[in-house]
Amino acid sequence: TGLLSLGALAAAGLWLLNPLFRVLAKAKAREVMTAAALLVVLGAALLMELGGLSMAMGAFVAGVLLSESSFRHQLEADIEPFRGLLLGLFFLGVGMALDLDVVARDWRLIGLGVIALMLAKALCIYGVARFAGSGRADAIDRATLMAQGGEFAFVLFAEALRLTVISPAINADMTAIIVLSMAITPLVVAVRKRYARAESASLDGVEAPQDLRGNVLIIGFGRVGQIASQGPLARGAELSIIDNDPDVVRNAARYGFKVYFGDGARADVLRAAGARHAQVILICVDDPVAATRIVENARRECPHTRLVVRAFDREHALELVRLDADHVVRETFEAALLMGRHAVLALSATDQEADDLEAEVRGRDTERFALETAGGTFAGRALLLGNIERIDPPRHDRKPGTPVPPENGGG
Repeated sequence: TGLLSLGALAAAGLWLLNPLFRVLAKAKAREVMTAAALLVVLGAALLMELGGLSMAMGAFVAGVLLSESSFRHQLEADIEPFRGLLLGLFFLGVGMALDLDVVARDWRLIGLGVIALMLAKALCIYGVARFAGSGRADAIDRATLMAQGGEFAFVLFAEALRLTVISPAINADMTAIIVLSMAITPLVVAVRKRYARAESASLDGVEAPQDLRGNVLIIGFGRVGQIASQGPLARGAELSIIDNDPDVVRNAARYGFKVYFGDGARADVLRAAGARHAQVILICVDDPVAATRIVENARRECPHTRLVVRAFDREHALELVRLDADHVVRETFEAALLMGRHAVLALSATDQEADDLEAEVRGRDTERFALETAGGTFAGRALLLGNIERIDPPRHDRKPGTPVPPENGGG
C-alpha cells in the first residue's frame, strides 16, 4: 500500500502538477497559487498516511515534486513571506525534539555518535568533491558545511519508530545525535574560517614580470581589462599586462594574450612591469581598495604617467580623483547612460532627441562631480533630476550638437 501511494504521488507530480499550475497561473492570482501549493502538500501527506506511511514523508515528497515543477520559482516567491516563520518553527521543533535527560544519561554514546557521523559524512563529501574536480580548500569547505545530519533523518526516525524498527530509546539517542550535529556545525565552520590557511593557488604555467617595456600597462585582465585592451591594440600600442589571478594568466594565453602574474598594488611589481616606461597605465582591477593602493604607488613611482582607473562607484571615483588619477571611469556609468538612451528611444524620441538628452544627463553629471570634488558628497545634489520634485529644471540653453564639457573623471 505504501509503495502504491508513493507511486501515485510521483505520477501526479510528473503529469498533473504542471498542467494544474499552468491553469492557475492564467488566473494571475498569487493567493490561488499559494493555496494550491499548500493543498498539494496536505494532499500528499494525507495520501501517505492512508498508504501506511507518515504524513511527514508525504510532505517531504510533495516538496521535492514542487521543486521540480516549471513553476518552482513563482512558488518560491509566493512562500517567501512564510519562509522565515516556518524555518523558525522548524528549528523550534528540532530543539524540542532534543531530550536533555537522554543526553545526560547516554552522553558518551551520543558524543561518539556525533563525532562518527560528522567525520564519516565529511570524508564522503570531501571525496566526492575532489572526484568532481574541486580544489582542496573548496572540498574542505563543503565537507565542513554539510557534515551535519539532515532534517530528513527526523522523518526516517519517526517512520522507523512507528513501525517498531527501532525502540524509543534508540530514537531518542539518534535524534539527539542529529540535533547536536546541527548545533555544532556553525561552530566548526567558524573555527574553519578563523584558523584555516587559504590554499595557495597553483603558479604552474605563469610568469612574473621582469623589465617589461610596453608603452601601455594594463593592471587587471578581467572583463574590463580585456575590453579596454582593444583600443590601444587597434592603435598599435605595445601592451604589458599583469594580473594576480593565476587562472586569468593561464586562460588569457588561449586568446592570444601574454599576461604576467603580479600584484599591481606592490611598488616592486610596478617597476618590474615597466610602469616607469609606460605612457599610460590602465588600472582595471575590480577591488576598490586595491585600485586605490595601485594609484598611490603608481603616482610615487611614475608621477608623469597618465593613470586611467576603473572606479567602483561615485565615492570611489571621488577618492581616486583626490589621489591625482588622470581619468576615472565609473564601471556602471556608461552602461547606465546607454540603458537610459534606449528607454528614451522606446518613448518615441528621435535619435537626435536621445543624443541631446544623453548630453544633458552627461553634462549634469560632470558638473555635479566637479562640485562634489570641491565641496563633498552632496555638493551637487541640486543637479539631480528626481521623480518626486524636480529641484532644477533641465537646461535648454545648450544648443543641439554643442560639445559637452569633458568627463572630469566622472566615468
